Amino acid sequence: DEAHGSYIAYFQAYSNTYGNKDYLKKLYKACLEDAEIQGISIATRPDCINDDVIEVLQDLKINYPTKFIWVELGLQTIHEKTAKWMRRGYSLDVFEQAVLKLQTIDIDVIVHVILGLYGEEKADVIQTILYLNSLSIQGIKLHLLHILEGSDLAEFYRSNHMPVLSLEEYVDWICDCIAHLDPSIVIHRLTGDGAKDLLIAPKWSIHKRHVLNQIGHALKEKNITQGCALVKI
Repeated sequence: DEAHGSYIAYFQAYSNTYGNKDYLKKLYKACLEDAEIQGISIATRPDCINDDVIEVLQDLKINYPTKFIWVELGLQTIHEKTAKWMRRGYSLDVFEQAVLKLQTIDIDVIVHVILGLYGEEKADVIQTILYLNSLSIQGIKLHLLHILEGSDLAEFYRSNHMPVLSLEEYVDWICDCIAHLDPSIVIHRLTGDGAKDLLIAPKWSIHKRHVLNQIGHALKEKNITQGCALVKI
């Protein structure tokens, strides 16, 4: 779009709403004022969405009406047992309140979900998908759990013989997620990358293009379209 630029400014790493509100506003405005940037995507934690952040985002929404503002929230799972295991650090109601606050000021919400978390089966992930359908979010990013060297998870993986998803299992789970996902929710990601020099497992995830091709093939073979498994009333 030549009128609005060609780029998205992505505040990706860590929690990008954790800071002084004047400093945050300065960062966000610097991007939104650039003619080459169509909008910003701000990745953060739900427990880092406070009233100051809402005030900043609302001000930006008013002053830059031709630019979009997305907020990405790392939920990963709705299951409290899993959240406690992974030391997520907040409860599901904190996530819900963050989504509601953002929706109140008309900010699009994109949610991150991890497949393959310890102790979770496909049915558990589908429950997370159905829950997100009920919140009327705008987007979702689906990720594979990566075991990276130097992390506590790596030690847990080794000491507990923790299973990881095979490529075939991941493709199957992704297909079911898509089948149960509200068609109005935009899928922003179907897999992710782990740092190759740190990745312990699963090694197949390194070949991202192959993974995406396998997903595409399975969707076609099973005649799966987004939301096809949902009951229509």
